Amino acid sequence: MISRMLLTVATLLWTGGAAAREDAIADNPLVEIPGGPFVFGNDTGDENERPRHVVDGKAFAMNETEITNAQYRRFVAVTGHRAAFYDRHPSLGLPDHPVVGVSFADAVAFCAHYGLKLPSEQEYERAARGTQGARFPWRDGPADATHANYGRDACCDKDTGDQMTAPARSFPLGASREGLLNLVGNVWEWTRDFYAPYRGEAPPEIAGKYRVLRGGAWNSDPIRLSTTYRLAYDPDFRFAANGGFRCVRSSD
Repeated sequence: MISRMLLTVATLLWTGGAAAREDAIADNPLVEIPGGPFVFGNDTGDENERPRHVVDGKAFAMNETEITNAQYRRFVAVTGHRAAFYDRHPSLGLPDHPVVGVSFADAVAFCAHYGLKLPSEQEYERAARGTQGARFPWRDGPADATHANYGRDACCDKDTGDQMTAPARSFPLGASREGLLNLVGNVWEWTRDFYAPYRGEAPPEIAGKYRVLRGGAWNSDPIRLSTTYRLAYDPDFRFAANGGFRCVRSSD
């Protein structure tokens, strides 16, 4: 399923940068995720989440939270990169809230500046659900207001404007096994993978055109709040008020 709601970008692949350090991004440490087998995919979700199977993942490290407006502004100040679209928004632009209004290329450029890159779908899913295939980072669901920032129970109701992003360090009860925050809810998160079926080839009309967002957001209904839900997005679009990212140190 391809969303009309969010994001696109000129293809910009990560090519390296300064060697990543544990403190590369101030106030947002890299959390180590061990390698080894883990459950990937979901046989009870949408067709594009199937099949559920075990993969042997490599160790990596991921930011504890989404990248915040303050962290993105420091990057802009040093590099001269364009600001996030909602940089000065009175609610979405608060310093400790996740940066939103960034394209795929914007997110790639930020991570590369610190010697990092965007997570793959497998890295995101391993960080979010652990090794045994949990539906939520907190393992037992469903989502509620103590675990995640999300929208109404019915999909696509008109926004009232009274609920937006929460600070990146919110919802400690929703933390993953390794202690990462907001891997479900708050903002959708870019991954570096092209959208395609897990098995077989992508149809020509979508092959190599869309990147995958994960995790759901502050205005998502509960159906989209899982560790396996996949959303295909146009990578150039930078006007989404509910799309952000975090980075990883990865050998893949």
